Amino acid sequence: MSVSVSVSLLQILPISSLVPPPPGPPEMPIIKEIIHCQSCTLFPQNPNLPPPSTRERPPGCKTVFVGGLPENASEEIIREVFDQCGDIIAIRKSKKNFCHIRFSEEFMVDKSLYLSGYRMRIGSSTDKKDSGRMHVDFAQARDDLYEWECQQRLLAREERHRRKIHEDFLRPPSPPPIMHFSEHEAGQLAERLKDDHKFSEATAVLFTWIDRGEVNRRSANNFYSMIQSANSHVRRLMSEKAQHEEEMELAKETFKNALLAILTQFEQITAVFTAASRQKAWDHFSKAQRKNIDIWRKQCEELRNAHSEEIMGIRREEEMEMSDDDEDESPCKKIRMEENGVCGQSGASLREENDSLRWQLDAYRNEVELLRKEQGKACHPDDPEHFPDTHTHLLQQSMHNMQQQLLSLQEQLRSKEVVLEQARDEHRYLQGEVLALRDKVREHAHTHTPCFPFPVSLPLPLSLSLSLSAGIISTFLHVHPFGANIDYLWSYIQRLDTTVSAGELESLMGRLPSVFRQELSGVGATLEKRWKFCGFQSLGSV
Repeated sequence: MSVSVSVSLLQILPISSLVPPPPGPPEMPIIKEIIHCQSCTLFPQNPNLPPPSTRERPPGCKTVFVGGLPENASEEIIREVFDQCGDIIAIRKSKKNFCHIRFSEEFMVDKSLYLSGYRMRIGSSTDKKDSGRMHVDFAQARDDLYEWECQQRLLAREERHRRKIHEDFLRPPSPPPIMHFSEHEAGQLAERLKDDHKFSEATAVLFTWIDRGEVNRRSANNFYSMIQSANSHVRRLMSEKAQHEEEMELAKETFKNALLAILTQFEQITAVFTAASRQKAWDHFSKAQRKNIDIWRKQCEELRNAHSEEIMGIRREEEMEMSDDDEDESPCKKIRMEENGVCGQSGASLREENDSLRWQLDAYRNEVELLRKEQGKACHPDDPEHFPDTHTHLLQQSMHNMQQQLLSLQEQLRSKEVVLEQARDEHRYLQGEVLALRDKVREHAHTHTPCFPFPVSLPLPLSLSLSLSAGIISTFLHVHPFGANIDYLWSYIQRLDTTVSAGELESLMGRLPSVFRQELSGVGATLEKRWKFCGFQSLGSV
């Protein structure tokens, strides 16, 4: 085989000679050159032949299979050839002209694959045992697979560690531990419940104690007093809410006033530009000054319009129930809204008072029941615990006072309920008055419906009266001085009432000869009957 001998790249760059050259254009094949070693020479294969095939690369492959070695090739010759691809860890040579070479890194395997297809010749001998065509391919070794699995496990552990650190960083902090219930802690918690700044933390502790089941017969009174302290903050929270709502309304009003002031200043600036654009002042400016003034005026008008639209949007939000279609009903709506507002406010205040009275009533009832139970225990003969007579007398007296307060609260509750019922009756009466007034307004609007000379989109009632029909026909014919035929007139009336026929219109106009007159126009085939309005002529003759 004749092969052209070129300069050995191995003598110049021994390591880079085995690295494949950079990929060129896809249509240009890679040209391999002769490689000269100290003990052998490597000749490339014919470039016209297909490249040698390789198997699928195993994961973590660092070992290559080298087949087709000469029979006289020793391990030193093989190391001399493949040592330039990278650091060789081990060479396992077989007696059947092949070997396995294990490198220290994976990229060295790619360099060794470049030698696949080369023919090795030992020295200058032409003996068949001193030459062979090498085939380099990936090899699957247990050591490579074990190292790759260890590396993957290490990467997985690092990934889990990073994920755990990220989750710990994003995890919200744990709540502070809640102390256990005791008489001392309950007294401190009762003081903290009275403090507005510590109320949130104290309620969390109280909820935890109740949820743990710390409530029993001995601690029931302590828990009841703490719950009562928590309930006392309801009115404070409602007053704070009302205060915040007032502040929000004031802020809205301040914002609206500020927008109006800005709009007023925009109007003033626009007036200045308008005055400057008049001819008596405009002629004294230069061309560049006129251009700048015109640009400034347009920008100011755009900003003013946008600002005005924003203010109109705020006003539309405040007046959501107002519209142009129900202007006749707006007085009724206003009266109804005012009455509903007054009744709603009175009803809300009465409900709040009733709720507070009910809460107090329930509290007093519970205290009376507790006193009765304690009195029953004191009076029970078999009870080992004996209370003095003076203590029993005090308990009876306090129970009597509680009953008196309970009766007074019941009387107040009944009176408030009566007032609330009267307010509801008055509200229902006012609603009936509003509905009656609305019906009267609608009847008045229906009886004074105007007659439109031109077709409108709103349909008229199905049964038109004779006077209304005559009025519409008179208006239509009055704007047609030369008259109109029955089909043209009927097509106009059809837009108002689809149930009317042409015969009915003709009979109606025939019954009113002093208002409508039929004439013939045209000659021969163009002869046509036309109806004309003659109401004013009959009035003139009279």
